[in-house]
Amino acid sequence: MAVVDLVMPKLGESIMEATILKWHKHPGDHVDMDETVLDIATDKVDSEVPSSAEGTLEEVLFNVNDVVPVGAVIARIKTLKEESDAPAPPKTEPPRQASQATINEPRPQPSYNTQQHKPAGNANRFYSPLVLNIAASEGVSMHELETIPGTGNEGRVTKRDILQFVDDRKSGNGYTKAEVVSQPQSYEPPAQKQYSPAVYSSGNVEIIELDRMRRMISRHMVESVHTSAHVTSFAEADVTNMVMWRERVKKEFEKRENEKITFTPLFIEAITKCIKKYPWLNSSVDGDRLIVKKDINIGMATALPSGNLIVPVIKNADQLNLSGLTRQVNRLANDARTNKLKPDDTSDGTFTLTNVGSFGSIMGTPIINQPQVAILAVGAIKKKPVVIESAQGDSIAIRHMMFLSMSYDHRVIDGALGSTFLNAVARELENFNGEREI
Repeated sequence: MAVVDLVMPKLGESIMEATILKWHKHPGDHVDMDETVLDIATDKVDSEVPSSAEGTLEEVLFNVNDVVPVGAVIARIKTLKEESDAPAPPKTEPPRQASQATINEPRPQPSYNTQQHKPAGNANRFYSPLVLNIAASEGVSMHELETIPGTGNEGRVTKRDILQFVDDRKSGNGYTKAEVVSQPQSYEPPAQKQYSPAVYSSGNVEIIELDRMRRMISRHMVESVHTSAHVTSFAEADVTNMVMWRERVKKEFEKRENEKITFTPLFIEAITKCIKKYPWLNSSVDGDRLIVKKDINIGMATALPSGNLIVPVIKNADQLNLSGLTRQVNRLANDARTNKLKPDDTSDGTFTLTNVGSFGSIMGTPIINQPQVAILAVGAIKKKPVVIESAQGDSIAIRHMMFLSMSYDHRVIDGALGSTFLNAVARELENFNGEREI
C-alpha cells in the first residue's frame, strides 16, 4: 500500500492560509476520489477540500479551528497502490494547535527535496507540494524551477505558472502570462513588531466578538497598509452621457438579455481599456521586480448581508463585451450574497474596483487588495451645476457628476502615472457614446 498526502489547496493569489471548519471524514473512514474530506474557510470564501486519492483516511494532522498555511499536509490517505508507484512520506507528529510560528513557517515537503537543490540566493522560496509534484513528473529541475517568475503571493510559483512553463518549454516559446520588469532600486523595510495597546472599557458598553471572516479581513487590511506605500489621487468625471444612455436602454437590455444592467460593467469596461494603455497598473511587486500581468482580471468589492466584504473576480474582463460583463457582474454579485462563490471566483485578481457610491459616499480612500498595486473607487453620481465651455462662450448646466479615487502602491506607481491613469478612466467615462447600440 501507499500513502498519499492531502494538502491545503491554493485558494487564491493573496490567500496564504485557511481555517478548518469541519472534518467530514475521520481516521479509518473510506474515502473516494474527489469525495469531500473537510470544509475550510478563508477571508474570502468557504470551500470544500476533496480527496486526492481513493483509500482509507489514515491520519488527520490538524483539528477544527486550526489555521493552516497553503501547501501544508493536512491529512494522509492510505491507498491500494504499490509502494513503488507512490512512496509514502515519513510521518510527522500532528500538531495540537497551529501557532503563529506554524502559520508563517513553510513545512518541509518529502516528495521533492528542495533544501538540497536550492541556490543560495533564493533559499527562502517556498513551493507547494502540487508544484513540486508537477515539477517531478514533468522533469523540471530545481534549477529550472528557480527561474520561473511566480505570480503568487511573495513571488511564489503557482500551478498555472509551472504548467505554463512546461507548455512553453515544449513549444519553444517564451513566457506569455507575465512580463518581468527589473527595478533599479529596492528598499527592504525593517521588520516591525505589531503592537496593540490594551483597551479598557467602562460604563454602558457592548462587547461583540468579531466573526472569523471579519478577523481575517482585518488582518488582510493591516498587512496591506504595512506592505504598500499607499497614495490616493482624485478625479471628477461628467458621466451624463453614460447615465442618460443607461436610462434609455435598460428596459430593452433586460428584455433582450434577461439581465439588469448596472453601472458596474460600464466602469469595468472603461478600466480595462485604460489598463491596456498603462499596463503597470495591472501588476504585482516581487522584491526588486515588477510582475506585469497580461491577463486583466478585475475584482469587484461586494458587500455581504452580514456586513462583511468579499471581492469576486471577473477573469479576462477585457475579452468580454458589455453583455458578457453584465452577466458576470450579476452572477458573481448574486453568488456572493447567497454564499455560493467558489474558490476560483475570488482568485487571481489583478486590479480591483470598489463602488463606495452605492452607499451614498461621494469618494473614498480604499486600501489596496494585495498583491495588486492599485484599487479604484467610484463615488455616488450627483446632479450638479457645471460650467460648460463652448465656441459660443461659457454656460451653466445641470450635469451628472461623479468623483473617482484611486489608491496605488507608491513603491512602483508614482503620482504622474497614477494620476494619468485615473484621469484616463475619467475621460473614458466622460466620452461615453450616448448613441451606442446595445
